[in-house]
Amino acid sequence: MTPTKTTWGIVSTIRAPREDILRFAAHHLDIGADRIHIFLDEPVQQDMTALREHPKIRVRTCDAAFWKRRGRERPDKHQVRQSSNANLIYNRTDLDWVTHIDVDEFLWPMSPVPTLLRDIPDDIPAVRVRPIEALAGGDDLYKAFIPESENRQALVESLYPKFGAYVLAGFMSHIQGKLFVRRGLKKLSDRIHNLYQHGEFLPVRTEIPQIDLCHRHAPDWEHWQAHYQFRLERGSYQASPTPNRPRKIGGLNKFELLSLIEDEFGLEGLKEFYDEISAADPDVLRRLEDNDMIRHRPLDLDRKIEKHFPGTI
Repeated sequence: MTPTKTTWGIVSTIRAPREDILRFAAHHLDIGADRIHIFLDEPVQQDMTALREHPKIRVRTCDAAFWKRRGRERPDKHQVRQSSNANLIYNRTDLDWVTHIDVDEFLWPMSPVPTLLRDIPDDIPAVRVRPIEALAGGDDLYKAFIPESENRQALVESLYPKFGAYVLAGFMSHIQGKLFVRRGLKKLSDRIHNLYQHGEFLPVRTEIPQIDLCHRHAPDWEHWQAHYQFRLERGSYQASPTPNRPRKIGGLNKFELLSLIEDEFGLEGLKEFYDEISAADPDVLRRLEDNDMIRHRPLDLDRKIEKHFPGTI
């Protein structure tokens, strides 16, 4: 008897140009996503017909009418909107597994995703995939995730001697990764990086090392600068009570660190920070290579667009 296929899908809350959405969708169709739910956090003016008419894609524009149908005002924080959209799909889906990832995140499975998810024990409610982070100057190059250990901080500071003491695991963005959540859990709340059930935190301790989350958070200086202010004010760099390490030994959160650099050294200081942490600095790149921390992940996104959405770009 042939086993039933394990199905999986993606939810993404997006504010990005059409071309970026096409790249994101084409890549995940190419690796076998059974369904992709796209929530446009801001309207897209370009022609979205190819996406809207694809049988595996559902596009929703999150305008005032959308939130009115949901019976609530549009949440001010985009993180809350992300969670709301993830939970909407989770509570309605017939897919076996669902994950919410961002438009600049690309899953890179080393085996077929259904095979990896099928092997997860039935009593595991969710699994975590860890990020690798894009390096400057190469579309295919990423820095590896450094698992937590007693040696991690020393390694990070040796790789990034100027700023490594202030940047958790040497990543500009999150290190928590994202979650694949199993269908059927009751009273579940997906908070994107973490889960809650019946209002209580639900730890996710199982990881899938055979799937990388290729995070193109800051692939070049121009991209980083274009997104910097939003991230500082409302996104992943905004003020939080949690520094990268205890404050008594100099810990700062990203908002404090970047604000301090900008206040004291201006744009030149921010560029110095970017060059080191993104490995635009050749000495940093060499140190990453020496420590086997470079990952080659050729996404080949334009080819995938032509395959799945021919003639759209």
